[in-house]
Amino acid sequence: MSLPPGFLDELRNRLSLGQVVGRKVMWDTRKSNQGKGDLWASCPFHQEKSASFHVDDRKGFYYCFGCHAKGDAISFVRETENVDFMEAVKILAAEAGMTVPDRDPRAQEKADARTVLVDVMEQAVQYHRLQLQTAAAADARDYLDRRGLSAEAQARWEIGFAPASGGVLEQMSAKGIDQKLIVAAGLAAESDRGSGLYNRFRDRIMFPIRDARGRAIGFGGRAMDPNHPAKYYNSPETALFDKGRSLYNHGPAREAAGKGKPLVVAEGYMDVIALSEAGFTATVAPLGTAITEDQLRLMWRMAPEPIIALDGDTAGLRAAMRVIDIALPLLEAGQSLRFALMPEGLDPDDLIKAQGAGAMQKLLDQAIPMVQLLWQRETEGRNFDSPERKAALDKVLREKIKLIQDPSIRSHYGQAIKDMRWALFSNRKAPIARKTGGAKWNPRQDPWKRDVSPVATSRSSALAAGTADQDHLREAVILATLIAVPAVMPEFETALEQMESRDPMHRDLQGCLLRHLGAKDLRALIVHEIGEAPLEKLFAQNHVAISPAIRRGGDPETARLCLAEEFAKLAARRGQAREIEDAVEDLGGVADEGLTWRLAQATAAVDQAGRGDNDDKAEYAIGANGARMKKEEKNAFELLIEQISFAKGRDRPKS
Repeated sequence: MSLPPGFLDELRNRLSLGQVVGRKVMWDTRKSNQGKGDLWASCPFHQEKSASFHVDDRKGFYYCFGCHAKGDAISFVRETENVDFMEAVKILAAEAGMTVPDRDPRAQEKADARTVLVDVMEQAVQYHRLQLQTAAAADARDYLDRRGLSAEAQARWEIGFAPASGGVLEQMSAKGIDQKLIVAAGLAAESDRGSGLYNRFRDRIMFPIRDARGRAIGFGGRAMDPNHPAKYYNSPETALFDKGRSLYNHGPAREAAGKGKPLVVAEGYMDVIALSEAGFTATVAPLGTAITEDQLRLMWRMAPEPIIALDGDTAGLRAAMRVIDIALPLLEAGQSLRFALMPEGLDPDDLIKAQGAGAMQKLLDQAIPMVQLLWQRETEGRNFDSPERKAALDKVLREKIKLIQDPSIRSHYGQAIKDMRWALFSNRKAPIARKTGGAKWNPRQDPWKRDVSPVATSRSSALAAGTADQDHLREAVILATLIAVPAVMPEFETALEQMESRDPMHRDLQGCLLRHLGAKDLRALIVHEIGEAPLEKLFAQNHVAISPAIRRGGDPETARLCLAEEFAKLAARRGQAREIEDAVEDLGGVADEGLTWRLAQATAAVDQAGRGDNDDKAEYAIGANGARMKKEEKNAFELLIEQISFAKGRDRPKS
């Protein structure tokens, strides 16, 4: 007894031989080309030092140039696990998520029947090709000419024609072929009206569909009548043809992808033909249905990152979005999709005819990753002007990311979404370019304002120096606290995103924290990305070491209080700094040296008052902006503002 026909083919299609063999060997990275499925390792069947064991992952076969062992996934499991054929099949079926069917006592008979059906289909291919040359097919030939398909191209793709009457059913019956076989092949069907059999394909241009092994398994037919409700019509499900597990141009595309051509996924037969004729020979198409899980697996067997080339209209975009939802749970490391969206109103065939193959190549080169299209789907044309709308976006994206099974990919998707979210919602302002020299008066503005960035005078330098120094201390304490107590980081994610780190090392640490939010081994991840030195430098600073959150052994409650205060003070001081800069800018160049000296002294007092924030005995007050600050810091800041206000009042002429 044997397994049902087609089961082993499906099993081999679902599995990657590279993954099966990879559990037993270490690939030679210098000799292997993972992207092309060209893998080399030391042979697991005999002792050797060189990598003479070759796996062709695309074709599903291995061969050792030393001991001459060869076979497929089933034979590899049999030899390495020391099991019989059926046990090897069960092991692989479990890995592929398939159920092994009961052994069929009529399997050989069915296999023979499939062989007969293949022969029937081949005769149908030849019949339709001959019909394309008849007078009845004149309109079909004109259509193909208008689409730019030469006679040679028509022959390469075995394009044919099904006449409106007297078709393949009559021709094959006349040759003595059993009509049951013609029906079983999907070429004819029983009439619902009880009038006997009829041809499924009538008055249509015929595109043969072949499996990966080159066997004719079905047809796609394009109606010549422009008003026909079914423009394209495919063979029904048969013992040979399964639409959801087949691809148009599968075999040639697999061969081309193995030679390094990018795998392109188009929408229909004519797109595949146009792309292939233009040099994009690794092109396939689904067969009248949305892309299925099985078709995605077939594509990934051919190439790790197929490019989905869809029309730029609404229907094309909807199709792309459906592919995303199907693909997310199936993603694996090094296995994803990219999307090349055609200009609106054009399909690949139109684009090539209008602008040439170079325009198509440019679109393929610019294909966007799947995560970017996912983000675009959820954000394009929408307004996120309220916390509720932002929260709704976060919820939708979290639900999509949860579909990803691979934890590493899920983490990277989360970080990519977070980066795009940060870019969309961040209210950061671009840094002001510093200039040297005096202020330039602009008469078109308020005559008492100056069109200038803050100048590097002794006044602004003194103000900036104190603020920058304090900011650096606070940034260090914040980062060290989050690293020491990562459990509290989700509560301060937004504040950390909006923190403008001035120090490059701080920016690197900030980026690592945001990328690995919620990670268990946070320190190890940081060290892996930027090294040990930044961490050592951060925690070696005195003001970090005496911070209560660090001093008290990483207590979460202490860390929360410390972070809330440090973030508030950082925001307050930077708000004060901007206010002071604006005020100093208003002074222009008229302040005398005495005022400059008083401003510098007041700035120093603010700076000094802000030091020693970790002093538990300090007396605190609430500033005008709501941040807690030392009383002497508050008094010093008020003195500084008073000096500036005095200067502004003296500088401005009386009305």
